[in-house]
Amino acid sequence: MGEDRPELARLIADRQALTEQRATRDAHRSRLIRILRSEGFQSPDRATGGLLAAFAKAGAFRLGATIVGTQAFKLYEGELGLRLAFDEMSQTGDLDIAQFERLSLALDDQVETSLSQTFRDFEFAPVPALFSRSVWRWQQTASDTMVEFLTPSFRAEEDIRELPALGVAAQSLHHLNYLIAQPIKAAVLYRSGVLVQIPRPEAYAIHKLIVADRRKATGDQLKSHKDRLQAAFLIRALAEDRPDDLREAYQDALSRGPKWGEHIAASLKRMPESASLLAAL
Repeated sequence: MGEDRPELARLIADRQALTEQRATRDAHRSRLIRILRSEGFQSPDRATGGLLAAFAKAGAFRLGATIVGTQAFKLYEGELGLRLAFDEMSQTGDLDIAQFERLSLALDDQVETSLSQTFRDFEFAPVPALFSRSVWRWQQTASDTMVEFLTPSFRAEEDIRELPALGVAAQSLHHLNYLIAQPIKAAVLYRSGVLVQIPRPEAYAIHKLIVADRRKATGDQLKSHKDRLQAAFLIRALAEDRPDDLREAYQDALSRGPKWGEHIAASLKRMPESASLLAAL
């Protein structure tokens, strides 16, 4: 390490102190995770938890990756202090991860371990795309579990884009920028805890209103129904506990153009309770 000198001695002492502090933090985090489990908060299945832990270790969430979809919805138990029933509203085997393409290009940084290698370690195989050589979906060979990468689209088309920071491609989608613009941290109850990013709950709720109506084009009524259930659950909770946040998110979405308002209004026609709660904000 070099010649014995005061500067080197201080460096070694600082490193030792950081190591001891890390052990204390790890023990404290493990205790908190045990408390949450004892209170009945949902834990992911072993495969999903292990995959998220591997992504976190590789630095994916540090680089802006954000969990979206039902896996994110399930983590609002801790954020909002709610209890979710294990029903159709919260059941899924899929994992959706989003990142801004522009952020991925600007970071000039990459995950420490290739996500492709991580997928191979967990026995996931790439799912070929019909009109692109780039891979944006991975499926576990022993199950139907699917992992998809997404990114906001700021153009007319919704095509496949590259995410250099994560080393994968992603399906671009309209309206996704609204969902992941200001993510929050969340703890996944796997082993001693995994720190990830998820959308703000109020943004998630309003975005689900948009997505539920957009699914009419694909005829996926089951997922559309699930979208509305999740949106209704969060709107009811947020109208009680965080009405200002919910109102701001709702007004923000409506201000983004007539198409946004049309999608939201179409979903709210089928959700009278949620429509009344939003109108009263």
